[in-house]
Amino acid sequence: METITSEQPTVSQADDQQAEAETTVIPRRSPLRAAIKTGRPKEWIKNVFVFAGLLFSGKFNQSHEVLEAVLTFVAFCLISSAGYFVNDLIDIDLDRRHPKKRLRPLPAGELSERTAMTIAPSLALIAIAIGFATVNWQVGLMVVGYGIAQVAYSLGLKQIVIIDVMTLAGLFILRVAAGASAVDAHASEWLLLCTGMLAAFLGFTKRRQEAVSELHEGTSSRPVLEHYSLPFLDQMVSLVTTGTVISYAIYTVNSPLIGSQMMLTIPPVVYAIFRYLYLIYDRNDDRSMSGIIAGDRGIQGALVAFAVVAFLLLYVFN
Repeated sequence: METITSEQPTVSQADDQQAEAETTVIPRRSPLRAAIKTGRPKEWIKNVFVFAGLLFSGKFNQSHEVLEAVLTFVAFCLISSAGYFVNDLIDIDLDRRHPKKRLRPLPAGELSERTAMTIAPSLALIAIAIGFATVNWQVGLMVVGYGIAQVAYSLGLKQIVIIDVMTLAGLFILRVAAGASAVDAHASEWLLLCTGMLAAFLGFTKRRQEAVSELHEGTSSRPVLEHYSLPFLDQMVSLVTTGTVISYAIYTVNSPLIGSQMMLTIPPVVYAIFRYLYLIYDRNDDRSMSGIIAGDRGIQGALVAFAVVAFLLLYVFN
């Protein structure tokens, strides 16, 4: 089977050096803004998964549990930002050759490597302190585990085909487990499975976006894409889409608090997933997950509908 990178043109070293010189980016942001940009606050939306335990356990109206969940959310935002600093430090040379990633603060020279090496451990230590000191030791350990997994991902796991996406799925499951632990709730096995399948869905669709982008632009900034072909990625997307929908449907049938009434939340979930696929396949949307959600009213409406229906079922009619 032909791989994605087999159609990429060969570039001589001289041409590569000339292209790099021509694409030198003039710094535009201050060091503070560059540091904030490197931390990817837009990606913090992924950490809302820590609130799943709070929502589905029926404790959203208990102030102490809400505070614990918020603190857990903050801890995961900080540790994930620390991971982005580490990732950009490791990939700085590859990012400089990418038409979009070269605009990131580190490859663009807007933020020094020394500063990034100072900020990353500082954010990690604050996140770990929040987990252990203000929530509980289980959440603290999960924050540590999350940070270790991020570093392992950046150092090598992201270069191993399939394992890269499975690692990302594990990070999402860790978020849900930590959120449930923070509010002393039981995370349903079906909820964890659904979370993992959804994360795999997001991971494989992201790989497909990257593969199509690099195929069209003739770049090679993510070596693992050499082992992914578009037909294979399409198969994986189809598989995890089915798994996500089925696992969530089974969870709603056996909801711990209200049983099969949770099935009323299935339509907005299915619509959001199908809408996401529509944007990627039909509209060739190459934005990140956070960018797609922030820019598409259809997905936003589905998420709002899901939240409203779930809240009414769990807190008003229960």
